Amino acid sequence: MPGSKKELSSTIHCCTRESWTIRLRSGGHSYEGLSYTADTPFVIVDMMNLNRVSVDVESETAWVESGATLGELYHSIAQSTDTLGFTAGWCPTVGSGGHISGGGFGMMSRKYGLAADNVVDAILIDSNGAILDREKMGEDVFWAIRGGGGGVWGAIYAWKIKLLPVPEKLTVFRVTKNVGIEDASSLLHKWQYVADELDEDFTVSVLGGANVNEAWLMFLGLHLGPKGAAKTIIDEKFPELGLTAEEFQEMSWGESMGFLAGLETVSDLNNRFLKFDDRAFKTKVDFTREPIPLDVFRRALEMLSTQPGGFIALNGLGGKMSTISTDFTPFPHRKGTRLMFEYIIAWNKDEETRIGEFSGWLAKFYDYMEPFVSKEPRVGYVNHIDLDLGGIDWRNRSSTSSAVEIARNWGERYFLSNYERLVRAKTLIDPNNVFNHPQSIPPMMKFDHFEENYKEM
Repeated sequence: MPGSKKELSSTIHCCTRESWTIRLRSGGHSYEGLSYTADTPFVIVDMMNLNRVSVDVESETAWVESGATLGELYHSIAQSTDTLGFTAGWCPTVGSGGHISGGGFGMMSRKYGLAADNVVDAILIDSNGAILDREKMGEDVFWAIRGGGGGVWGAIYAWKIKLLPVPEKLTVFRVTKNVGIEDASSLLHKWQYVADELDEDFTVSVLGGANVNEAWLMFLGLHLGPKGAAKTIIDEKFPELGLTAEEFQEMSWGESMGFLAGLETVSDLNNRFLKFDDRAFKTKVDFTREPIPLDVFRRALEMLSTQPGGFIALNGLGGKMSTISTDFTPFPHRKGTRLMFEYIIAWNKDEETRIGEFSGWLAKFYDYMEPFVSKEPRVGYVNHIDLDLGGIDWRNRSSTSSAVEIARNWGERYFLSNYERLVRAKTLIDPNNVFNHPQSIPPMMKFDHFEENYKEM
């Protein structure tokens, strides 16, 4: 657990010199456990002690060490200013290093884009332990690290982020509706139009599930304005939601980040050891470009009613996301993309013997949704990494001559045409493929067969 930039540099240099497989862990939220597992002996470089945040209100920027959680970042900003915030995810225990490396979608993305869209500099430690800022790493590598996935390019020591204007008071709501499957289907069907078409100052996301008797839908809303205006907009655009005036709450941006995460105080954001759910889970994600028919939502909820551990998470895009070019960062899902639709199955430790059953249910749900989501290819999101799309066993490969083509199977689903540029960036910064995992971007090089070390031909 390095505690300084120098210690991180020395650690990476040592691991490379000794030919140790490296796993970089900032928050431990890799959906497939790729930041803390491997099939062969490996070293975890845990960034937990690199969690400092330095906020400069005057320049409206902050340096964030990659071991800082999103909660620690939000808390530091909130302690420094009431009129600046940042756009990233709502879960406070996620590490900023991995989150920003994969893009970083959140409740203000419709206003300001992804977390990675708002990075203006970074410090990267390469495989030799060299310390590189934006100028030294070059624009191709700087582009790649802002959305091309974590654990691939080197060790991110810190990000320099652009802080973003927020009102001193904004409006949020967090409301759960317990209704029949028919009514829930209608709410979701209407929500998809509202979520995509709302003004960029307003975001409404949904979590949902069902049992044999009824469905539950939790609506999370954030409006960068007063609650009177927020209620007027919802009453006009989404009256079916039936929100009362009391369900809209005004608070500071920092307070809103805690509220949306279900925390009691802003100080709770600073607790990286919060436990929201200790179940294991598997998730898959889709993006949509066309509206989903009403009967599809109905059938999806019916499927959820057969599986107590299943639930869904839906986020609208649009707004600022539609104005950013598909190649501004590696994350390509911009103009024309309406929704991000996540499917999740969770299970308790005493249910581990049923993992095959749970995975089968999720695969069936995913297959059912195929006609109604993106096509050619059916795209994904690297921060919701999915090993069902394939993988490479690097230590048992005699050559990476075809690795670029193998990795295309998932690379183009995560990054579309940006995949080619990511391969070129990988070749520049890590030609010996020191930083790798089963779905990492490969370099354009060949390697001799090895047992303990990568050796350049």
